[in-house]
Amino acid sequence: MKSIRYARGARFRKSEVNMTPLIDMVFILLIFFIVTTSFVREAGVDVQRPSAQTAQTKENANVILGLTSDGRVFVEGRSLDIRSVRAYMERFLAETPDGSVVIVADKDSATGAAVQVLDQCRLAGVRNISLAARKQ
Repeated sequence: MKSIRYARGARFRKSEVNMTPLIDMVFILLIFFIVTTSFVREAGVDVQRPSAQTAQTKENANVILGLTSDGRVFVEGRSLDIRSVRAYMERFLAETPDGSVVIVADKDSATGAAVQVLDQCRLAGVRNISLAARKQ
């Protein structure tokens, strides 16, 4: 009698698909792609860099400052006044003490503006500063 009830119950039981392993696998793939993705940092403004024969590639740049031909400074897509570069760099150094800065100046920008940005970075305490150029 017991076996008949079991057979009837087995017929009416619904089958289930366990979604837990699938969700776990999707999360693992998501983490893998996030970790292996390389993020390209830009100054947030399109500038024409001057060319130099001795230009070298710098791999680790924590902050990229863009300087346009009309003297405007951009950091991560935001426009900054030259006077506020020092405060921005001081905050940056508080978070990343060994940080480096790359100044990407337009080839038509005034030398005085580039020197002012460089000076503000030095006054903030940044010791690793580079000027970007294209290799000929």
